[in-house]
Amino acid sequence: MSVFEPFEAFGDVDEIADRLRDPDPSVRRLAAIELGETASPEAVPLLAAAIADPAPEVRRQAARALADFDGIEAARALASGLQDPDAETAAAAAESLAELKDPEAAPALLPLVDHADAFVRAGALRGLKALRSPAAFAPAAAALRDPAPEARVQAVGVIGYLKLSEALPSLIGAARDEAAEVREAAINALAFTRHPSAAEAVAAALDDPDWRVRAAAAESLGRIGVGDAAAALVGALRDGFWQVRQKALVSLGKLRQRSAAQAILPLLDEELPLLRKEAAAALGEIGDAGAISALERRADDPDPDVRKTARWALTRLGG
Repeated sequence: MSVFEPFEAFGDVDEIADRLRDPDPSVRRLAAIELGETASPEAVPLLAAAIADPAPEVRRQAARALADFDGIEAARALASGLQDPDAETAAAAAESLAELKDPEAAPALLPLVDHADAFVRAGALRGLKALRSPAAFAPAAAALRDPAPEARVQAVGVIGYLKLSEALPSLIGAARDEAAEVREAAINALAFTRHPSAAEAVAAALDDPDWRVRAAAAESLGRIGVGDAAAALVGALRDGFWQVRQKALVSLGKLRQRSAAQAILPLLDEELPLLRKEAAAALGEIGDAGAISALERRADDPDPDVRKTARWALTRLGG
C-alpha cells in the first residue's frame, strides 16, 4: 500500500510556480488557481507574488486563492490586494480577508484602518472581525466616527466579536447612529450581551424608523432575555411589517412568559401562514393552557406547516 501524499493529487508546487513566469496571462491565472488547490503552505509566497502580477486577471485569481490560507504572510498579500487599483481585485481581496482566522495576522491589517480610501478601511475592519484580536478594539472604536457608514458597520462587527465588557458603551452609542445599517449591526452585536443597559437600548430600537432595525431589535431581545423584554415585544406584535412581528413571535417563544400569550392569540389569524405558524410555536413554548381552543382551530389550517406546528403545540399543552 502506498503512502498518501496530501498534495500529490493537485500537482507539484515547483512545477506550477514555473508557469507563473509564463508570458501568457491566462497560463499564469490557471497556475494561481492550481496553487490554491494544492493547499500547500509553500504556495503562499508564490500567490503573494502573483497578487502583484501586471495582469489584473492574475491578481484577482491570486487574491481568491489566498482565501484558502491563513497567517501573517497571506494577510500581508491580501492587504496589498485590498489597495489594488482594479476594483475586482480589491473586492476579491476583501472577500478573502474575511476568511482569515489567525489573530497573528492582525498587524498586517491594523494600519489600513486609517487608510484614505473608505473601501480599504471597511475591508481591513471586516478582516479584523474574525481575528478577534484585542489590539483591534481601540482602532475599531475610533472607526465608529468614520465618515463612511460601511466602515462604521465593520467597526461594529469587530467590537461585537471581541465581546469585551468595556465595549458595551460603544455598541450602545452605535445603536443610535445616523445610518440604519450601522444601527442594525449594533443591535445585532448587543444580542450577545446580557446586560440590562443593552436590553434597554435594544428595546428602544423597536421604535426605530427603519423596519430592519426593528426586526433586529425584536430578535436580539429574545437572545438577551433580561429586563422587561416580553412587554416590549408584545408591542412589536402590532408592527406594520410582518418581518418584525415574526421576529417578535420567535423571541416571545424563547422567553416563555405566560403574560404574553393573550397578545399572541390574534396572530393565529394572520393572513401570512408563516406568522400563524410562529404564533402557534410561541404558544406551544409558553405553555399556557388558555391557548388550547385557539390552537385547535389551527390544527386543521390550510397550510401544512401551520397544522403541524399547531398540533405540536397542542401536545405540549395537553390538548
